[in-house]
Amino acid sequence: MPETPSSAPAVVVIGAGVLGVSTATRLAQGGARVTLVTESTVSSGASGRSLSWLNSAGFRSPAYHALRVAGIDRYRTLLARTPEAARFLRFDGGLTWAKPGKSHLERLAYEHGLGYDSVWLAPDEITAWTPGVDPSSVHEEGAIFNPGEGWVDLPLLVAELLTAFAAAGGTLVENAGHTSVEVDGGRAVGARTEGGDLLPADRVVLATGPWVPRDLAGLGIELPEQTPISVLVSTKPIEVELKAVLNTPRVAIRPTPFGTLVLDSGWSEREVVRHDDGTWEVRDETVAQLLREASAVLAGNPELELDTVGAGPKPIPGDGEPVIGAVRDITGLHVIFTHSGATLGLITGELVAREILTGTPSPLLADFNAARFAPVPA
Repeated sequence: MPETPSSAPAVVVIGAGVLGVSTATRLAQGGARVTLVTESTVSSGASGRSLSWLNSAGFRSPAYHALRVAGIDRYRTLLARTPEAARFLRFDGGLTWAKPGKSHLERLAYEHGLGYDSVWLAPDEITAWTPGVDPSSVHEEGAIFNPGEGWVDLPLLVAELLTAFAAAGGTLVENAGHTSVEVDGGRAVGARTEGGDLLPADRVVLATGPWVPRDLAGLGIELPEQTPISVLVSTKPIEVELKAVLNTPRVAIRPTPFGTLVLDSGWSEREVVRHDDGTWEVRDETVAQLLREASAVLAGNPELELDTVGAGPKPIPGDGEPVIGAVRDITGLHVIFTHSGATLGLITGELVAREILTGTPSPLLADFNAARFAPVPA
């Protein structure tokens, strides 16, 4: 028998990236009275500048792997039930290889041990599996192809979710400025906008992306983080055969629904200039180098033209694993803070909404409570 809520609570969700919108939508569809409030506009934060690779590749804890695999499953369900989602959601696989002197063979064995679909390809086998790659750019050891991986365009997904949210009776409040959790007697009782308006609620979900640690600090709760400033470069439309997501030693690439490519890398994050006033700057040479690196791994080495550059904080918890669920020290407050917002976007909304509506904790989220960072009593 499906779980049903004993009563329909009023819920405020703070943050309108994919995690906040997904949660708000599932809550509204479950009968809650939901207000979704955001500092600026929908998808204006990390969701608007994400590579959005859907995967559970590489080494991670069993609990995190299980959650990510469930996340991928929900996207497959969406695509099966809503074929038009193919305009922003694709499963054409992911290809990755190591730099010279390094190896991914250990990763391959690990993924095989988990039953995660992984195929080892020699450079000359790559084109037959996934076109659009220059085989000469691949380290002679070879590459891993994960056929079950994919990508999603988060702003388009969020727009679809918001249509469902509105149809379920949800209320969206944009441009509210910095909105904080209102606490009274150790209980979350709503949210207060920058303009001073109180949005009362029985439950509050804090899903402000990289700003979650800041917002919790204002409530006296410390949440460790390792949040960098990420850079996402978008090209002008270009005709390439590439359909898969590429994760190469120097650049990650994915196609978009608009005939363009988006690019990022770890080294480009480290080149962001941080100013004393808290602002940041992306150097022109960093952007130019990303475009060159992308061209070098694409078949035919096409000239890529810059369209836009997006930069801003990328949420990463202190131990790299998600922080999702009820906050122990404040009754009625739930938090979502994770790096893998794209992969976890749908499953997180489903599980958090179910916890709130039923009062029953999700076993899939048991390892991800913020309380794991609390000091151990002497």
